[in-house]
Amino acid sequence: MNPMDNLELFKKSFREEAREILVDLESALLELNERPGDDDLISRVFRGLHTLKGSGSMFGFDELAAFTHDLENAFDAVRNGRLEATGALIDLTLESLDQIRSLLEENAGNEPASDARRKELLVAVRGWIGTSKKSSTDGEGGEPIMPAEEESLPDGRPLREWRVEFAPGPDLLLNGTNPLLLLRELRQLGGVSLRANLSAVPSLVVLEPERCYVAWEIVLSTGAGLEAIRDVFIFVEDSCALKIEPLDSGTAVSVDVKMPPIKEGQTIPGVRRGQDPGNRATSLRVPAAKLDQLVDLVGELVTVQARLSELAVGRDDPEVTEVAEQVERLAASLRENSMNMRMVPIRATFERFRRLVHDLARDLGKSVELATEGAETELDKAVIECLSDPLMHLIRNSMDHGIERAEVRTAQGKNAKATIRLSARHAGASVLVEVADDGSGIDAEAVRLRAVEKGLVASDAPLDDAQIHALLFQPGFSTAKEVTEVSGRGVGMDVVRKSVESLRGMIDVASTRGRGTTVTLRLPLTLAIIDGLLVCAGGQKFVLPLANTLECIELTRDDVERAGGKHLAVVRGEVIPYIRLREYFGMGSEAPELEQIMVVETEGGPFGFAVDRVLGDCQTVIKNLGRFYRNVHVISGATILGNGSVALILDPERLAQDAVRGTSSRARGHPAARASRDRPVREKALADEKCSRIR
Repeated sequence: MNPMDNLELFKKSFREEAREILVDLESALLELNERPGDDDLISRVFRGLHTLKGSGSMFGFDELAAFTHDLENAFDAVRNGRLEATGALIDLTLESLDQIRSLLEENAGNEPASDARRKELLVAVRGWIGTSKKSSTDGEGGEPIMPAEEESLPDGRPLREWRVEFAPGPDLLLNGTNPLLLLRELRQLGGVSLRANLSAVPSLVVLEPERCYVAWEIVLSTGAGLEAIRDVFIFVEDSCALKIEPLDSGTAVSVDVKMPPIKEGQTIPGVRRGQDPGNRATSLRVPAAKLDQLVDLVGELVTVQARLSELAVGRDDPEVTEVAEQVERLAASLRENSMNMRMVPIRATFERFRRLVHDLARDLGKSVELATEGAETELDKAVIECLSDPLMHLIRNSMDHGIERAEVRTAQGKNAKATIRLSARHAGASVLVEVADDGSGIDAEAVRLRAVEKGLVASDAPLDDAQIHALLFQPGFSTAKEVTEVSGRGVGMDVVRKSVESLRGMIDVASTRGRGTTVTLRLPLTLAIIDGLLVCAGGQKFVLPLANTLECIELTRDDVERAGGKHLAVVRGEVIPYIRLREYFGMGSEAPELEQIMVVETEGGPFGFAVDRVLGDCQTVIKNLGRFYRNVHVISGATILGNGSVALILDPERLAQDAVRGTSSRARGHPAARASRDRPVREKALADEKCSRIR
């Protein structure tokens, strides 16, 4: 590979890592704003800045590294007790992180960062640490360097001399590391004198220009401690020999890091012969597009495997059956592993909203904190990628409309500081993501009057809470009296609805006047492949998600007669409602003597679906039905069976709720005709791309 291409790959990897570090830094800073004396948070911020600076300098992001250097100095002073982590310093650092993000994206070819604003921030940061006039520069980027001839620091701390022996591993250059940049960073800690050890440099006949043969012996005069010196080499400790010790006699403070030896002829998995095992990666960054392609290929394999299994059953050939079973096991294992690779914790998505809450609270003059629960809950990365916009709009809506000002809350007997809570938890084959606030709640009367004004409902229409909440998700609907930078245009909640529907999810709204509002997003764990249960009703095949299914029971005609014709079944003493899929979808054929009821777990409790027979379990590759069927909410998608036929994948939660509300279409024809004639208000509120599900 061309060395320049290799460097670009390293730069791309750095940008991805830097974006994650910036999110973590923002989260740590906002937590530090709440707990200014937390040493762990201070160290977390310092190390994040140090990582940005070191990696940025290593991969050629010199301007980013130089700007980050002063922030690192400021938090080094905080770490050493010479500076307090005040709200003003944290706000200044947060704005500086925005500039770092701009520099990062500018290097990726996006809009250039503001040089003027960056210089203003640099002056302000140096003002905090007192380096704008006391430090000299090295002439290579304007970075402050401690003069070596001083015997003490400005705060009176004495300088100390350290001996540093640094011997890079032979493959250090191949990994994109420039040891000269490390020496330059070490020089920033104080006065440096060094000697290059060239004893390992071979003759030109055998010299490899991409290998590092030089080692350095360094004497460093600085007020920094052992950890600060070691931090300079934090990224190369596993691929170098490093020894740090003070020159003062009688002290035992030192560090000695050596590369693990490789025995003659020894081979180590994942390491080329002659390569240092410290260079082995414990993780590997893979472009998302490649991962998506892998999952698509696994999906095709699952479909072919299903076809092979069906052929094996028809052939009645033991050898073919054995091969089919082996392929099935391998396909299942491959599917599970590929899907696990797509599952990522929702923590990063939650954490990025701390900054949003902090900035909005400041702009709106409100006191609000963000609390999170279940941040380790994992979802498909495709689901998480689509969550940012809906959650952002829900939080902005809560901040502007739901949360009261501190004086109002105090007068009502509430805590002056409001809380917005983001939480996630598993529920069967779904994940529930909640945005809850302890604000004023939804003013149902104000919503109704606004709906009447916009002509959405009649003035005398009887509306329950669910119908009123449904109106909030109408395009252009807003109760705000004036448009602000935060809200008032009536697009936020509409975006939430469309985004959740595109994920085959549902929305619940629960609100109590004066106590707050909770919006729950029910989302599928994955958008690619699920375990399903194949059933048949009225000659048609359907798939029910296996994760929701509790059990299967028989339903005889005697059972139906004993229930008086009502769709109720008794399961171990518990009465469970059910619907017949053949009746729900308007299939005219007669039900068999013996039916099967699949009992599934829904949010409202166990619910049954009566089918003609159960065909067995299957691995289901989910295919979207397309925009033409986007309003058929009770169907999650479709899948191709082993024989090439298509089966619809049902959404048990929506089916159950649709049946409970009495809005299912029992007429013959298309199942999307869901509006009930005797409830015209529901037609206005829910039909044609209205709410997914509002209670």
